[in-house]
Amino acid sequence: MIDLGVLKGSSFVVLGLARSGLATVRALLAAGIDCAAWDDNEAPRKQAAEAGVRLAEPSSIDWSKVTALVISPGIPNRLPEPHAVAVAARAAGKPIICDVELLARAHDKARFVAITGTNGKSTTTALIGHILTQAGVRCEVGGNIGRGALDLASLGAGGLYVLELSSYQLELLETFQAHVAVWLNITPDHIDRHGDLAGYVFAKEHIFARQQARDCAVIGVDDEPSRAVYGKLRKRGIATVPVKLETPIAGGISYRAGMLVDADGYTVDFADVPTLPGDHNAQNAACAWAACRWLDVPREKIVAGLKSYPGLPHRQERVASVGTVVYVNDSKATNADATARALSSYRDIYWILGGQAKEGGVAPLAPWFDRIRHAFLIGEATELFAGQLEGKLAYSRCGDLQSALDAAHQRAQREAHGTAVVLLSPACASWDQWKSYEHRGDAFRAMARALPGARSLGRAA
Repeated sequence: MIDLGVLKGSSFVVLGLARSGLATVRALLAAGIDCAAWDDNEAPRKQAAEAGVRLAEPSSIDWSKVTALVISPGIPNRLPEPHAVAVAARAAGKPIICDVELLARAHDKARFVAITGTNGKSTTTALIGHILTQAGVRCEVGGNIGRGALDLASLGAGGLYVLELSSYQLELLETFQAHVAVWLNITPDHIDRHGDLAGYVFAKEHIFARQQARDCAVIGVDDEPSRAVYGKLRKRGIATVPVKLETPIAGGISYRAGMLVDADGYTVDFADVPTLPGDHNAQNAACAWAACRWLDVPREKIVAGLKSYPGLPHRQERVASVGTVVYVNDSKATNADATARALSSYRDIYWILGGQAKEGGVAPLAPWFDRIRHAFLIGEATELFAGQLEGKLAYSRCGDLQSALDAAHQRAQREAHGTAVVLLSPACASWDQWKSYEHRGDAFRAMARALPGARSLGRAA
């Protein structure tokens, strides 16, 4: 737990008592700091009260005695409609912050590596943490991945924190300074929270706020919004490392699947690393490389870290094989853009997709249809996707995940003459049939490993 003792004398209201909210309350209470908390749902309120948390009805809060509102990032504070507590805090002139800001205030002598982007944040964050740990560098990894910011260990002055930060978190920071800021890519996302693409990009740009000349910004420049941000950064005098697909770029790193070339022409071949397939993972690796080089990690130790990286659950996770067919859990792919990254990484794909559809469905994935041998549709999106695939790609309506896996397994085992992939990459949210994408992915992993003749791959179940 992060020691917030230096903030004694402050008083906070904590809104939202899920993972980050409960961690915030625990850290504040452990430091003897006054706080009151609220959640609109009764169950987390009851859990918090049993832990000794003082609950405060929103209408009863005396904002004159409050230092700041600490809000769970998932709760809207502006768009599409701000929570009433956020409205009251803003009217009282109180800052609205998140747990990451408390970490920064309590440990202002620490070093922070911050990672953001529409896709690849979690992989890049975990990869940087893995490389640093394997190189003997003590660090804590968390934020929007794994442990919340205040559940991390206190490392003291000079301590190194590697944090995945979403747009929701970034817009709630006031003093946080990233000593290395990593920006991967931008595609439209969370528009309901930010109004439009410009608002989304603006929120993301907070990752570079307060950076100084001694700091570093690593930025992927393969999309137009990212190139525009890169142009602005160059004018600020911050050390900036661009990362680009295929094409060499001055002072930066170029990459393609299984390969990267750094600014000095040093080439790294990691084509034999199954946990980092595809161009998108090469971008993640290139950005991790740049961040770790800025932190003075020797090249050979970064290479070793890349090659020993175990991967993350639900992100192109190889979970089983039967003969020459590999079963891949990409349940985290909840939109078409994320699924495109998986489809571009393999050939001879037996594709399981469906759930609660996102805007546009799977129509944008047509450029990768020639890689797919057959599609297996599940969930609410079945008829929408059937209409989008009709005449373009052979498909079967399967209804549920177990039926889809059984059908894909039988067809792949019957047809495949070489390496093939049964790929769960839904391009959909999971909530029509599952509690979360993790629940869906865990089920797929267990189902695949239970197939006749299956050999488990990767991490233990």
